[in-house]
Amino acid sequence: MLMISPRMASGSQEKLYGPSLLNFFIYNPKFGPREGEEEKKILFYHPSELEKNEKIRNVGLCEAIVQFTRTFCPTKPAKSLHTQKNRQFFFEPEEHFWMVMVVKNPMIERPSKGGKPDLEYQEEEMLDSVYGAVLQQCYNMYKLFNGRFSKAMDEGGVALLRERLEKFFYRYLQALHLGSCDLLDVFGGISFFPLDKMTYLKIQSFVNQMEQSLNLVKYTAFLYNDQLIWSGLEQDDMRILYKYLTTSLFPRHSEPELAGRDSPMRPEMSGNLLHYGRFLTGPTNLKDPEAKFRFPKIYVNTENGYEELHLIVYKAMSAAVCFMINATAELTREFCEQLDNLVGPRLTLLASDICEHHNINRRTPGSKRSPIFKFIYFNHMNLAEKSTIHMRKTASVSLTSVHPDLMKILGDINSDFSRVDDDEEIIVKTMTDYWVVGKKSDQRELYVILNQKNANLIEVNEEVKKLCATQFNNIFFLD
Repeated sequence: MLMISPRMASGSQEKLYGPSLLNFFIYNPKFGPREGEEEKKILFYHPSELEKNEKIRNVGLCEAIVQFTRTFCPTKPAKSLHTQKNRQFFFEPEEHFWMVMVVKNPMIERPSKGGKPDLEYQEEEMLDSVYGAVLQQCYNMYKLFNGRFSKAMDEGGVALLRERLEKFFYRYLQALHLGSCDLLDVFGGISFFPLDKMTYLKIQSFVNQMEQSLNLVKYTAFLYNDQLIWSGLEQDDMRILYKYLTTSLFPRHSEPELAGRDSPMRPEMSGNLLHYGRFLTGPTNLKDPEAKFRFPKIYVNTENGYEELHLIVYKAMSAAVCFMINATAELTREFCEQLDNLVGPRLTLLASDICEHHNINRRTPGSKRSPIFKFIYFNHMNLAEKSTIHMRKTASVSLTSVHPDLMKILGDINSDFSRVDDDEEIIVKTMTDYWVVGKKSDQRELYVILNQKNANLIEVNEEVKKLCATQFNNIFFLD
């Protein structure tokens, strides 16, 4: 299918404003059923300084919208409401618990002769799929560190739930940058680190040794360069933990990394070697007599029950290992020292080996001509995600190598794909000579952006075939 997208241009005097968070609230209509008790429904509201009657009015409006849409389809209530200035997103993660996010639409400010600038709201520039996924991520992240809403209700009723919601979302919403959200938020995938067989077996052996020596460890995850190599967690739990690690924890502890065998620590000797290992959670300095040995707790397997675990994240150079230990175990100074002495030297050597093998593989002969395409790939079966469009992606920043209008086209294609179960292909030609190709096949999705000025459909198709042959073993072309 061939479509023509609008021209991507803007005037030099214009000011562009991205989407921003106006309100975020959580309510339960069962908690204030009578007139005069409406405030009891509200479990959390941001911004908290908003006048009480306005909070009640906003919650009441959302409740009315949800109830009204249920008259048409009882099993599928409203997911979003579009207005000129704002867009509201609704999500019911647990029965009767509603989360609502109100986002101010992007806008263009243009100078006018009268002095007051003209504002043009870009309501069509926002994608429901992207911000609906962001709202679900808010719940998943809360659930990772607190368990389900019903857990707090069982333990201490509404008062405890309000307290936990306030404590978590007060900080979380400050780091929520809606202008950085895009198609990767819809996928919520995991980037896997490519490894040769021998190095992978070394990591598997390392994980097995650590779990035997540190017999408290229940689950382990191993990452390198913010990409996953090994995980003992269920897929959905790992996807949420991966999101936390790569967009929150790791960016807070970033530092220049040492590389390969050029690092000063490579003596081939046994014993307690010097190393670059350190805790990213828990004690910052083991030698400090005042050090606190408290680790964050996470909840996994929350659909059917609760597994409460200590989360220990330990890093050496570009390698990070997560040890998850039953929360009933007491983690002492002695245990942390044992872990540091055991894991630190081995992880440092392993990180150096991975770096060296990775650099050798990157230096293998091949075409030095930079590719004319950029792509995003996602596999729904194993959550594998790969992007050559994103140079950096965290909660606060999304550096992409393409224009935002192209990212919007990718999101539009993805929305079309989500409406059908069949394999499909969409090709878009923009007015700025870009070609955008979307392919959906066997639960895999591929989005390719090409910049070929005078290309035709046949040539574009050939270029995408080349990409699939070199990167994806022709899984999108099985003719």
